[in-house]
Amino acid sequence: MSKVRSDKDTTIQDLKQLVEKFRDERDWKQFHNPKDLAEAISIESGELLEHFLWKSQKDSETLLKVVDNKKEIASELADIIIYCLSFSNVTDLDISRAIEKKLKQNSNKYPIEKSKGTAKKYKEL
Repeated sequence: MSKVRSDKDTTIQDLKQLVEKFRDERDWKQFHNPKDLAEAISIESGELLEHFLWKSQKDSETLLKVVDNKKEIASELADIIIYCLSFSNVTDLDISRAIEKKLKQNSNKYPIEKSKGTAKKYKEL
């Protein structure tokens, strides 16, 4: 894990393998089941939300300008993504396919001509 990676040169498959290797080196596969991983995703999402609790939109944006805050928030985001990657490994779900399918469904629910510039729910369009 010493190689410095970036989004520009790392695939989802690279990350899935990296997470799986980390897990397997610690013999944690026995603890990684869909239920527990789904719970972990939710718990870590709550920890991310905690950074923004009771803050205005402006305060939230200011929060991210402080290096230490941004590092903590990045760490929480990493936890969420690690658990999402672990979940996809355990359930044999293809993330890219799932995202493409969901975006296609959302494009049908939110056609550009009706949804551009509005935050209305698809039922209200």
